[in-house]
Amino acid sequence: GVPGSAAAGSVAYPLEFSNVSHRACHLFGYPGVAAIGRRGQRLGSPAGRDTSLQPRLVILRRGGTAHALLTITEAGNFPARQCRVRTAVALRVVPPGGAHPAFIPLRFAACSRRGPIYLHIRVVRPGVGIPGVSQ
Repeated sequence: GVPGSAAAGSVAYPLEFSNVSHRACHLFGYPGVAAIGRRGQRLGSPAGRDTSLQPRLVILRRGGTAHALLTITEAGNFPARQCRVRTAVALRVVPPGGAHPAFIPLRFAACSRRGPIYLHIRVVRPGVGIPGVSQ
């Protein structure tokens, strides 16, 4: 896990996608991201799309890496009845256009009720992400 950077009730994590195949591939758009609880259940709503950057095609050569910045808003920022805070133990991440999810261990306070959007994901960008640096 890459350490996140905290700011104003939220923490940002670069989610990295590496090409481990023998040929180039491409990514375009937003990964699918959701919080997962102790029993493997999805907690609350999936990540909302941060539209501050326009999607563009990212070509990944063999061994190349791209990233998408995920921001997790503190669950305590939402009304308790709307949120119902539970502990997430992982993130379920599906690459843009992908079918196979990856599970990334990460413990954080999540809203277990659908409605509050406490996860925000940006489009995939080339290169390795740096915590706290918007790209």
